[in-house]
Amino acid sequence: MSSCIAFIGGGNMAGAIIGGLRRAGHPAEDLLVVEPFEAQRERLAAEHGIRPLAAADASLARARAVIWAVKPQLFQEAAAPVAPHVGGALQLSVMAGLRSDAIARATGSDRVVRGMPNTPALIGAGITGLFARAAATAEDRARVEQILAPTGRTLWVDREEDLDTVTALSGSGPAYFFFLIEHMVAAARALGLDEAKARELALATCGGAAALALHSGEPPAQLREKVTSKGGTTHAAITSLQGEGVGAAIERAVIAAHRRAGELGDEFGQA
Repeated sequence: MSSCIAFIGGGNMAGAIIGGLRRAGHPAEDLLVVEPFEAQRERLAAEHGIRPLAAADASLARARAVIWAVKPQLFQEAAAPVAPHVGGALQLSVMAGLRSDAIARATGSDRVVRGMPNTPALIGAGITGLFARAAATAEDRARVEQILAPTGRTLWVDREEDLDTVTALSGSGPAYFFFLIEHMVAAARALGLDEAKARELALATCGGAAALALHSGEPPAQLREKVTSKGGTTHAAITSLQGEGVGAAIERAVIAAHRRAGELGDEFGQA
């Protein structure tokens, strides 16, 4: 019987990884998913041609890699019936906050890699921060990169505590970006532009600005200064933002997300 990749949890992030693997030619029969919710199982079957399990069973022993994609507060409950079958497998977690020692204890495997992806992974444009425990081999790291390649970029960190910062910056970051777009559109609507035009302009502007920043390699502050002529419209907007303390508020928001990531590890990482 061939080996497989097992997913514990079949939500959006698991679906993004599964979709990428299927597009890359990975056989459906070599992807196992344990998903207790029927609607999610039906969605995964329809979208990816796989047959998810409602509960863990001995077929999980085929797994050479197990991807944990449940909510961190559900991990201990989910791990109990899975652990007897997967102790020899590489464990890859995409759960926010939950620390690798808790995963190692619950699964019986010290070959643990923690990853923090973000939602652009759904279209292959994500970035995943990764940390590997000492027991994870170079082959394990390469395997993780191979699994995640269809979702976008990967970036390794040397300290596990840095994953809380990754969570706060890139894991939660798309929501900050969407929040900005939401209010740019709202302002344009208040000034009389219709919803569709406002949205198209805001999305194209933000997408183009991000692409320019990636392409140029210049610091964001320098790029901002290039479009901020003193006394002009952009200067008026930036001056307003600075006067409202928006920059400091963004920094506090990222710090709040970082703090919450640590709290999740404290709350849900106990055996």
